[in-house]
Amino acid sequence: MESIIEIKNVTKEFKVLNRREGLRGSLKDLFSRDYKIIRAVDNISMNIEQGEIVGYLGPNGAGKSTTIKMMTGVLEPTSGEILVGGNIPYLNRSKNAQEIGVVFGQRSQLWWALPLVESFKLLKDIYQISDSDYDSMINFYQSLVDIEPLLHKPVRQMSLGQRTLSDILAAFLHNPKIVFLDEPTIGLDVSMKAKIRTLIYALNKEKHTTVILTTHDMGDVDALCQRIVIIDKGKMLYDNDIEHLKGFFGSYRTLKVRIDGDLKEQAVRLKKELPDFSVSADDEWISILVDEEKTKVVEVLNLLQQSYEIRDMQLEEISTEEVIKKIYEEGVS
Repeated sequence: MESIIEIKNVTKEFKVLNRREGLRGSLKDLFSRDYKIIRAVDNISMNIEQGEIVGYLGPNGAGKSTTIKMMTGVLEPTSGEILVGGNIPYLNRSKNAQEIGVVFGQRSQLWWALPLVESFKLLKDIYQISDSDYDSMINFYQSLVDIEPLLHKPVRQMSLGQRTLSDILAAFLHNPKIVFLDEPTIGLDVSMKAKIRTLIYALNKEKHTTVILTTHDMGDVDALCQRIVIIDKGKMLYDNDIEHLKGFFGSYRTLKVRIDGDLKEQAVRLKKELPDFSVSADDEWISILVDEEKTKVVEVLNLLQQSYEIRDMQLEEISTEEVIKKIYEEGVS
């Protein structure tokens, strides 16, 4: 299959001033040549094929946004090569912009005071979309989500979920080859997250659009991504599918228990009593991540029963969220 994005040995460095403290230090900084080099992206290579949905994951400051900015042509790499749809993005920014769609965080490309349909018409003119293609896309949108109530509503009157949904529709409107989505479901309720995931999946399947998704929500990854790329401190840690990744942690199980008392307070107590285990809590369960190569689940249960009244329990395979957390902490050996 043809690669739509080719990244080869790409590095991006920034020159940052070593700043001094105080007013006197600020004045000296005006004439300072004391710089340090920060390597935001460190020798990354990958090929992405047409039609893939790729989760591009990493902790804050890992280098995800810098990589995306290089793929969209906003930044030029310090070294290495990037081709997006056969174009060098930073040398062919206008051509590249015609072939990509972008939704970045809470920055909307929609006109705040205008009804959504007017923003769509402006984008139609900007991207020179034909009348037939525009009508076809609006009809397709209508078949996926009920956008009729939104079309004549000013963007400023929309909820966060409606605005995010509209921004995603706007990004796909000109039928781009690639769409970059940065945290598309952040801050949304469960039902709106599900609607947006369904929309992204349907657009990808129908239009064969390549989607690059950055997110901290593992629900997005499980629902959408066939492949994940993990980056930390500028270096690539992993590039494969999620099931292959879980194979690295096949001996891990999540023991979920309900015990008497406030679960979050009990979880804090358990973290002190079980320092070698990852312990977390939600409104229903306390979750304990157990590596059965080191400790059997039965041994952990016996230990708990000595101090706690266990009302219910479940045993699950390691979740995507726990896998990613372990990767951030330990890497893949």
